[in-house]
Amino acid sequence: IKYLQDKAKNENLYLRLSVEGGGCSGFQYIFKMDESPISPDERIFEKEGSKVVVDEGSFELIRGATVDFVQEMIRSSFAVVNNPQSESACGCGSSFAVKNFTSNPALD
Repeated sequence: IKYLQDKAKNENLYLRLSVEGGGCSGFQYIFKMDESPISPDERIFEKEGSKVVVDEGSFELIRGATVDFVQEMIRSSFAVVNNPQSESACGCGSSFAVKNFTSNPALD
């Protein structure tokens, strides 16, 4: 995150993580570098000047997980790893199924 802030010459950039319905496993992680105002109901995680911001609904689906930067041969990207709320994930790791989905269905 600091590298991206430095490259953009913008110390106000932070990583926004959200979870949306979709992907091959039911829910997908969405990562976005952002500088828009942070709402009072969003969670802010900060380390060494780098911020990750998560809305309350998404937080419930990733509580206890780790956000990491993964470098592979084909791509480099942010990733959610070791998500205790996830029952299974797709092969690329960008989508997941929630544990006990039948007892906690998504409400529209």
